[in-house]
Amino acid sequence: MFEIDATQLHQTRRQVRLDTIVRLRWLAVLGQLAAIFVVAHILDFDVPVAPCLAVITFASLLNFILQIAFSPRLRIEPIHAAWLLAFNIAELAALLYLTGGLQNPFAFLFLGPVLISATALPPRLTLALGIFATLCASALGFFHLPLPWANDEILALPPLYMIGVWLSVVLAIGVTSLYAFQVTEQARQLSDALTAAELVLAREQHLTQIDGLAAAAAHELGTPLSTITVIARELERSQPPGSPIADEIKTLREQAQRCGNILAKLTQLSASGAPFDRMALSALIEEAVAPHRHFGIMLHVSIMPGGRDEPTGLRNPAILYGLGNILENAVDFARTRVDVTARWDGARIVITIADDGPGIAPDILRRIGEPYVSRRPRGGEEAAGGLGLGVFIAKTLLERTGATVAFVNRPFPDHGAVVELAWRREDFEREDRPAAPDNPSQEDDAA
Repeated sequence: MFEIDATQLHQTRRQVRLDTIVRLRWLAVLGQLAAIFVVAHILDFDVPVAPCLAVITFASLLNFILQIAFSPRLRIEPIHAAWLLAFNIAELAALLYLTGGLQNPFAFLFLGPVLISATALPPRLTLALGIFATLCASALGFFHLPLPWANDEILALPPLYMIGVWLSVVLAIGVTSLYAFQVTEQARQLSDALTAAELVLAREQHLTQIDGLAAAAAHELGTPLSTITVIARELERSQPPGSPIADEIKTLREQAQRCGNILAKLTQLSASGAPFDRMALSALIEEAVAPHRHFGIMLHVSIMPGGRDEPTGLRNPAILYGLGNILENAVDFARTRVDVTARWDGARIVITIADDGPGIAPDILRRIGEPYVSRRPRGGEEAAGGLGLGVFIAKTLLERTGATVAFVNRPFPDHGAVVELAWRREDFEREDRPAAPDNPSQEDDAA
């Protein structure tokens, strides 16, 4: 099993397209203009139209400058996006100051910029925007012009009610933004982990294709090398005794024969394990187990036939990687022994991997198979390669081959973890080749 360094799986920097913020601001400007028109001309309330239009015009002018000066496809740095969202909060605060402060029901629009930040920007910037929105809402509770109302009446709401409005705005900003951040972060982590799984499968498939390339090279180079060898032999025979170039011709022939022997070895290697060759179940298990036999842990393999011929399937890189990764984790956590048992019948194939280690912690057992779940410490020598993705990748790849993967602990008084991999026999023995991933792009150490 090869490993992917953790630096290859750093999360994509959180950047927002400028076009997104520009479009949202145009939408806000249209909504603000519509609200002023309705309140001033349909409801006939006394609204300070000129100051409100001045604020909206300033926001529109800034938006127009951004749209003209920069490409809409530009991805701006998080700090710059945060400043633009802070301007949206300030603009809304200015409009609310002119139209009643927190008495204005549109005060809940403070939530918008903070919510956008929670889904697209780092937590520290979202926290800063949330604090800024809270300060603006708090200031509007004390400083604002009267709320426009009919017949020049001044609507005076009780102080306790206004405290409730302020508290509801603050809680909406905090709770909704936290919820949006959690959902977005989980989706982002899952996307990163799936990308890692695709990369692992792509690399495994590339490794299995090396044998085919070796066979092709041996086939293509074999004929010219044979010709060179024959000509060198004839030239060697045609030289009279004591010829000054006889030794050079002999060396040429020997080196050509040496190249032919190397190509013959490559051909034999490819013939013994060509990509996507069919393998018996026992051979597949042995190939996955072999790299882990020299770590001081006893690896015991048991094959339990179920009355039918041994299953034979494709040499699938996904199965080899997934099985090897689970074996690697069993060896890492075992104290003295790991048991690998394979059994089959006419309908199912089951591989069980059991170790005598401490077992899987209950809190991990409920979540095992999710990305970024790990029992290993994040510091130390394992931190460089361990992101808690090993089991997730192995489980994802194995399930793509039709397997079901179950994790349990041995019942007391025994101890240790047990992983059961089960396939329908027809899925394991199918003839079609596994599909290559569509977008291999962006490790190991299990949960």
